[in-house]
Amino acid sequence: MGDGAGIGPEVVVPALLHPNTLRDCRPVVVGDAERLRQAARLVGVDCTIVPVESPAQAEFTPGRVNVIDLALLPADLPWGKLSPKAGDAAYHYVRVAAELAMRGDVQGICTAPLNKEALHAAGHLYPGHTELLAHLTGVEEVSMMLSTPKVKVIHVTTHIGLIDAVNRIEPGLVERTVRRGHEAMVRAGVPQPRIGVCGINPHAGENGLFGYGEEDEKIVPALEVLRADGIDARGPLPADTAFFLASRGDYDLIVAMYHDQGHGPVKVLGIEAGVNLTVGLPVIRTSVDHGTAFDIAGTGRADAGSMVEALRQAAEMSTAPAAR
Repeated sequence: MGDGAGIGPEVVVPALLHPNTLRDCRPVVVGDAERLRQAARLVGVDCTIVPVESPAQAEFTPGRVNVIDLALLPADLPWGKLSPKAGDAAYHYVRVAAELAMRGDVQGICTAPLNKEALHAAGHLYPGHTELLAHLTGVEEVSMMLSTPKVKVIHVTTHIGLIDAVNRIEPGLVERTVRRGHEAMVRAGVPQPRIGVCGINPHAGENGLFGYGEEDEKIVPALEVLRADGIDARGPLPADTAFFLASRGDYDLIVAMYHDQGHGPVKVLGIEAGVNLTVGLPVIRTSVDHGTAFDIAGTGRADAGSMVEALRQAAEMSTAPAAR
């Protein structure tokens, strides 16, 4: 359900009631039943919020929202205000979802946004969902992928400062990131994805004119190994043109070297239908590509489109159980 003080509850309820959702999957919310009821009233939808002990107890009928109710939020929690209680609850929603997925009780996880400051205020010192899920599932290294109708991008580094990101980038990390992206694209139905790999410097260094040879040192060796293995990875590409080329169909996936290099173009090209995927986990995880939006939380104005798409992609990439 994400941070209960943000727009998570307001996008979860309408997304689960969307007619395509029951067509695509069998969703169960991990969150707070009373907060979801408040959200339903805010967005003006008529539904029944039903607490269940486990996904096996859930029933899937139009107008019903099943929730594993952790009941961690106070009934009078303010909307749109940072709350350590909401941050702590958000952590436990993710923890329980990860436990369900690791046991095989669910086939995928779809997350509403949490607030990093609230998470930290509650004593859970993770940069975000990606790192938290990696810890909970025992994985040392994962990648963030953003998916929109026009472009998909996977990041070599994410939630660290720019200087630290440049220092962290090295051929092995670039190679592993591209391989994770390639595997995700194949799983999503693109058998031979064309992958464009951004440089670090403007114009990808322009043959040594900009920077100190970072592209030749940190990226080119990885591309040589990948291409030798039959992966269509091209670059290093100037980042300012790579996303334009991808948006017109030249590339199926762009590899960004750091957070804003990838996030900026994606949010211009399609944040409304954007989805965040964590690649490299032992379970499927997708998320909306927006934050908690405290400025509009509690107003009923939040758009559930990204959550609908995140649910669809989670279902598309997940292995369906034997009996449905």
